Amino acid sequence: MSVSRRHFFYGPLLAGAVPQAGFGSVPSLRALGYKPFYEKLNIAAVGCGGQGGVILNDAARTENIVALCDVDEKRAAANFEKFGKAPKYQDFRVMLDKEGKNIDACTIGIPDHMHATVALACMQRGIHVYLEKPLTRTPWEARLMADAAAKYKVATQMGNQGYSHESIRTAAEIVWSGAIGDVREVHVASSPGTHPTSLTQLPGEASVPSNLNWDLWLGGAAMRAYAPDHYAPYNWRGYFDFGTGQLGNWGIHSMGPVQLALQLGAPTSVEMVRFTEPSKWTFPSSATIRFEFPARGGMPPVTVYWHDSARPGDPDAFRPKGLEEEMLLPASDNLADKGRVTAARGGAGGFFGAQGAGRRRDPGAPRQGAGGPGVKVFGEPGAPLAAGVLTGNGAVFVGSKGMMATVSRGEGVQLLPASRWKEFELPPQLLTRSPGHMRDWVRAAKGGDAACSNFGVSGPYTEWMLLGVIAFRVPGKLEWDSRNLRFTNSAEANQLVKPVFRKGWELKL
Repeated sequence: MSVSRRHFFYGPLLAGAVPQAGFGSVPSLRALGYKPFYEKLNIAAVGCGGQGGVILNDAARTENIVALCDVDEKRAAANFEKFGKAPKYQDFRVMLDKEGKNIDACTIGIPDHMHATVALACMQRGIHVYLEKPLTRTPWEARLMADAAAKYKVATQMGNQGYSHESIRTAAEIVWSGAIGDVREVHVASSPGTHPTSLTQLPGEASVPSNLNWDLWLGGAAMRAYAPDHYAPYNWRGYFDFGTGQLGNWGIHSMGPVQLALQLGAPTSVEMVRFTEPSKWTFPSSATIRFEFPARGGMPPVTVYWHDSARPGDPDAFRPKGLEEEMLLPASDNLADKGRVTAARGGAGGFFGAQGAGRRRDPGAPRQGAGGPGVKVFGEPGAPLAAGVLTGNGAVFVGSKGMMATVSRGEGVQLLPASRWKEFELPPQLLTRSPGHMRDWVRAAKGGDAACSNFGVSGPYTEWMLLGVIAFRVPGKLEWDSRNLRFTNSAEANQLVKPVFRKGWELKL
């Protein structure tokens, strides 16, 4: 590895010590391999369509795009054409072998089951990594990502963009101010997704389209027959073998304010306490997962409930007492009413109106759509949110002195009832504010402060979240031993902590 090219990550070491003229003004820092802030990173992208394309274009706003990789040439076509001068690949390993000496950093937006594989290969080459949420598919891989980032000293960021929003920081500061007292219970919910759920049998086999390299798409997963509209390019997230359902799709966002404000570590247990229409292969159509966390410093024990695919008519949906006439979730960017800057926007990877705020998917309208023929999905936004019921994407904190709600990825926050919020004076700022989620990572990759959702932060967070995915599959209360990365009371659950890799795809730090 050439130190004259690679940009080692010493962000925390040098934080606050950047010379006014930039890193490039200090010859000794240049010799260590830093690139000045005014020079551009050479960025590669693995995954160039869908969300992978979004983060690729966000990085391209300020940096150079030097290589592209996607197993689906059709899905990547628009960005392959847009960045026509960059070499194109289907196999990320070939790209890294041929282009690695010219790559400083890489954005990765691909199915969950291949996140850790691609990210580890990059980090082992000293390449900085921006990896889409939910970081990994299994807890073992999440631990591996945190360990790898520390070992290879690279700048990292998970793509949970709400972590860079003004409102998520304000929500944490409200909790820390004592405005709602001790928080011992939190309820977090998601709208139903459009991926398959509750399948009673696997789809039939079909020919693989010429634009897709199916073997590379599967990567480390076991070989299976291709089926149109069930796996690639999107519906993989509904299958246990490839995705993490709505918990990984939206929970990792909506849980963000909870994670930050309550400084959650590892839970002591996780359990699926309710479900409808379970499946051997996919997530159920709805469920409730309960996480139990011990006391943390001055904070009391807390129970966090995840209401997966919550619907207004669901008798088990969360209905806080005394708020029967309230719309529980705030509007996105509602801090504007408080005179505070509401968002650190990052271009194409920035923020948009909160899903679930005001209107939502109609829970009673199954249709053919993104899921393809025979796949149960839900209609486009149409039915209004029900007053007094937690549906949509958001969280409600239940404190000893009141309640607080956050919406979507943390883009809005308010006290409940809304009448209390109207007169509420925001507490002083304690947390630094973000330049935008992608910019935060780019700054770290040039020697600045560590990104807000670097793998040292997002690895442990993802690790405990993914215990919920295991609870979807294994009944009963599962006792968790975080130190040893295992359940103490379930051999069946322990088999799901780490993936079973196809031969040749095994991961090693």
